Amino acid sequence: MKPAGPVAIPPLGDFTLDARVLLLAAMAVVVGAGGVASAWVLLRLITFCTNVAYFHDLSVAPHDLADATLGPASILIPVAGAVIIGLMARYGSEKIRGHGIPEALEAILIGRSRIGLKVAVLKPLSSAISIGTGGPFGAEGPIIMTGGAIGSLFAQLFHMTAAERKVLLVAGAAAGMTAVFGTPIAAVLLAVELLLFEWKPRSFIPVVVACVTASILRVGILPAVPLFPHAGTTPLLPAYVAAWLAIGIVCGLGSGVLTAMVYGAEDAFGHLKLHWMWWPAIGGIIVGLGGLIEPAALGVGYVNIAHLLDGHLLLGGVLLLLVVKSVIWAVALGSGTSGGVLAPLLIMGGALGVLVGHILPDAGPGFWALLGMAAMMGGTMRAPLTASLFAVELTGDFTAILPLFAACATSYAITALLLKRSILTEKIARHGHHIVREYHADPFALTAVREVMATPVDTLPAAMPVAAVVTFFTKAEPRHKSYPVVNPDQHVIGMVSRADILHWVRKPPGGTLGEVVGDPNLLVAYPDEPVGDIADRMVSAEAGRVPVIDRDTRRLVGLLARKDLLRVRQRVALEEQQREAFWRPRLAGSPSLHDHQSSRSHDAAGADADWRVRSSSGCFRPGRNTDRNSA
Repeated sequence: MKPAGPVAIPPLGDFTLDARVLLLAAMAVVVGAGGVASAWVLLRLITFCTNVAYFHDLSVAPHDLADATLGPASILIPVAGAVIIGLMARYGSEKIRGHGIPEALEAILIGRSRIGLKVAVLKPLSSAISIGTGGPFGAEGPIIMTGGAIGSLFAQLFHMTAAERKVLLVAGAAAGMTAVFGTPIAAVLLAVELLLFEWKPRSFIPVVVACVTASILRVGILPAVPLFPHAGTTPLLPAYVAAWLAIGIVCGLGSGVLTAMVYGAEDAFGHLKLHWMWWPAIGGIIVGLGGLIEPAALGVGYVNIAHLLDGHLLLGGVLLLLVVKSVIWAVALGSGTSGGVLAPLLIMGGALGVLVGHILPDAGPGFWALLGMAAMMGGTMRAPLTASLFAVELTGDFTAILPLFAACATSYAITALLLKRSILTEKIARHGHHIVREYHADPFALTAVREVMATPVDTLPAAMPVAAVVTFFTKAEPRHKSYPVVNPDQHVIGMVSRADILHWVRKPPGGTLGEVVGDPNLLVAYPDEPVGDIADRMVSAEAGRVPVIDRDTRRLVGLLARKDLLRVRQRVALEEQQREAFWRPRLAGSPSLHDHQSSRSHDAAGADADWRVRSSSGCFRPGRNTDRNSA
């Protein structure tokens, strides 16, 4: 019987990229254009709903809600909008509830990146009604969901994998954000930090193509960039650096408070003995009352961002805006209505930055507001890179990149330490799905088979009669679950297992072991290939144990079992948990090196013995885990 033939293994390299990325990039152009179109429609829908609700004007000419005449009857406007949204969610699609990004995450992680046409239509419409009737939300969450739906729907027209659909879904979401704010770099970073759950050229390149396309196509049909021009920076002095960090700390704590407010409101609504369809209407009452107190807190509030950066708002007005906006936003979002979180976070963070900035060194108009906006966004959304670049692109103030980065990283550190979940992932966790937002290199791709395989390996000769093999397995002595079968040249020709013996006991075949189990297509591994590659082949072939052969001589050199794959995970755990010090300075009065020589020689044998014990107990030891065919 001939030994196992060579297995076609893809060449190793830095990336798994192939030419199919060019197809995805070409499709991303279409998706990027769709993101711009959806953003244009959504922004005009919001303006139209606002004009109808507060100005009785059937047009898309922009009006400032601060100019609206509000009376007690205006409380009913958010309530009416919320009732419409509740009906759309109950009888249309429940997926339109929420602020968009968690829903996009669920579609990616759970729904195989498939979003329905109904969501693509109802999400922007419900968000426009919500924001247009005073809802204190931004347009970015809905446009991320809508742009993602366009990308997903387009991908569903073709034969594509779930991973490829995810790329186009995220490309559409990032294109939508780019179209609204004119921030292509921040949109790409948002995709990396929040949506893709990977860092691969296969996904990065199409997302960049979609965002660049959106940036080009938005010119002339959407507001020019930067949306909120700002200029100014601070000197690199200790007092100012400390102030950057202080803003980050305050906004990080504020992020925790806002997250608690939102989900506290959601829990409160959950205790009501009413169908969730009516929750937004109750939240609408609070929104309407807040609008009577501070009309500027209603709607998207982009004008508020401009005023905060101009530095023209009085301290009392800033405080009132912060309090009212926070309360109505948390209650409305907790009620399950439709709207985004990014613009409100910018407003609340900017207001907090202005308030704290009054006790910080003078840095020019709007500077502390700018840091507060970015830090609040970075901490609440757990996206410090996105927040830093978003603030820069939004204002055109590239000189502020260092203070922004410091404040965002500080806020991110505070929220990561204090909160197990972000405002985005808490909702997903409440649906029973756990998300880990830590990217790291795949240990299975970094570990070679030779590092975890069992060696030497117990084998059975191909010339052994089948009857003798049955006797061998049925004796009282312990036996492994399976054995490689080798010819005189130590070439593997097959595997024999206990399951084979049970079959042979009932119906024993004649001849030798090599004649019965010889398999020219036997699955084999090579010592130098990544463990992840052979693990994929083992799953595909439903193989529990795989012989490892030398590439050149084709001789058996080891055995890889499912248990050995777990040793990769064990090594990662050791690297995370085992603390070691390799150099310690000798303190005055401490024993010298000469004093330690005898103890070191005395401990050497003990250390070796300890290593042997750990190895025999299953601790990772490359190439020396013997007698593990039974794994």
